[in-house]
Amino acid sequence: MSMLIPHLQHATLAVMGSEAAFPVRRVYCVGRNYADHAREMGASGREDPFFFAKPADAIMNVADGQTGVMPYPSCTNNLHHEVELVVALGQGGRDLTSDEAAACVWGYAIGLDMTRRDLQGDAKKAGRPWETSKSFDYSAPIGPLHPVAQTGVLSSGAISLSVNAAPRQDGDLSDMIWSVPEALAYLSTLFELKAGDLVFTGTPAGVGAVKRGDLMSASIAGLGSLQVRISD
Repeated sequence: MSMLIPHLQHATLAVMGSEAAFPVRRVYCVGRNYADHAREMGASGREDPFFFAKPADAIMNVADGQTGVMPYPSCTNNLHHEVELVVALGQGGRDLTSDEAAACVWGYAIGLDMTRRDLQGDAKKAGRPWETSKSFDYSAPIGPLHPVAQTGVLSSGAISLSVNAAPRQDGDLSDMIWSVPEALAYLSTLFELKAGDLVFTGTPAGVGAVKRGDLMSASIAGLGSLQVRISD
């Protein structure tokens, strides 16, 4: 079958220690999944999880040991960082139990959910969708994917982010309101999950603005670090 326009390249993630690549199907994100961040954003308690999505081509791959360069996006004066554990699925399904959902995890990566906070605030006030604040180009910098077969299940461990070596975010994966298996199980009631899906699992408190020239350094225990500079 011939294509009417040039065939688009499929989004992929690099795999740590491998020449193979992980093809990305969809990118889901869990909102307000750490209690301290929920309070920071004006919510409290264990509300049902909610989700939003980013396009797969919003991913910005950052190689191990390298510093990614992210362009400062247009139409914002308040670009925020959010460090997150990213889960990659090797299989999926509908209406999964937590145990079934846990078995779908293929690997983990460090990711940044970059947010045009001013546009998000405007959208919230107007009761409009968040796409302009969350789904822009380069809004999902991600480091190499680490197979769960090598890392083991990550349910606890430090997660942090600094900007220009000054600490901003500091939490623990065990502080998630909804654990990874619980969040995946809930998500599977809304969408059929499939191999190749990525899920950003939420961010701890301390989100804040970055400006041109800033260097973000994110780390998660067992996954190393991720460095991204906002371009001048």
